[in-house]
Amino acid sequence: MPSSVTICTMNEPIFSVHGLVKRYGEATVVNDMSFDIEPGECLGVIGPNGAGKTTTIRMCLGLTVPDAGTVTAFGLRMPRDALAIKAQLGVVSQMDTLDPDFSCAENLLVYGRYFGMKDAQIRERVPSLLEFASLTAKANAKPGELSGGMKRRLSLARALVNNPRLLLLDEPTTGLDPQARHLMWERLQMLLAEGKSILLTTHFMDEAERLCNRLLVVDHGKKIAEGAPRDLIRQYLEPDVVEVYGSGALALVDSPLKAMAARVEVSGETVFFYTADAKPLMTALEAHPHLRTLHRPANLEDLFLKLTGRQIREEA
Repeated sequence: MPSSVTICTMNEPIFSVHGLVKRYGEATVVNDMSFDIEPGECLGVIGPNGAGKTTTIRMCLGLTVPDAGTVTAFGLRMPRDALAIKAQLGVVSQMDTLDPDFSCAENLLVYGRYFGMKDAQIRERVPSLLEFASLTAKANAKPGELSGGMKRRLSLARALVNNPRLLLLDEPTTGLDPQARHLMWERLQMLLAEGKSILLTTHFMDEAERLCNRLLVVDHGKKIAEGAPRDLIRQYLEPDVVEVYGSGALALVDSPLKAMAARVEVSGETVFFYTADAKPLMTALEAHPHLRTLHRPANLEDLFLKLTGRQIREEA
């Protein structure tokens, strides 16, 4: 591993991807993907299954060779300077990669050795990392004895052993219950407050809105929208949404109520009215007391569904 590291100035992106392309046979799974990550920023990547998110992450890590495009980080070039770049990265993958034969503390120790760190240096960091992950009492427990949330927090602590400048998190809260997800969000917000940068892929829209300064929406391997979460909602959506469901709700699609909305969508037995002013529509719906209604502001889930569609897709 190189002994010296190139440092970016604060007014430069910490990580840059330009024109990434990846093909498998006739299928183009990533098509001209470009983005930057600023120091201290959380950049989120959202998109349906098979949109190219994980392949993009793999190219960012040098695990998959792009057919075109460049990845630069900290003034260095991937894959030429892969070791020097990875020395400044922390990674939490979708799958559990903890060593089941080692305790929590030993997992951190062994992982630190991969970065050429001395045992004494790693041992000095282990207590604070376990405390950060709320796992001090589990230092000697093996991963098989931990809950799903504990395992994900241990994976995050392990990714921090080399004190990285940038974390790459690929759906880090998948499979966690709400309490465990909220604790992970708290820990990630702490890291952002410390000035670390994060590249996050997620299927949870509340997670993306809570953590991300900026979002990329990707579909079919292409970036189709980019911006701050609330800015994207204002750009692409009407501010109010009225959901109507119950017996007979679908008949409203072809009723005069349709004219009270800028856009009407149907998903299953629910009708979604998107409007700039929900008051006239809510008043009109009082004539249908047998129907159930929900009036709410537009959110990231609405944005996601508008841009990528409501049809369920299987993993490629």
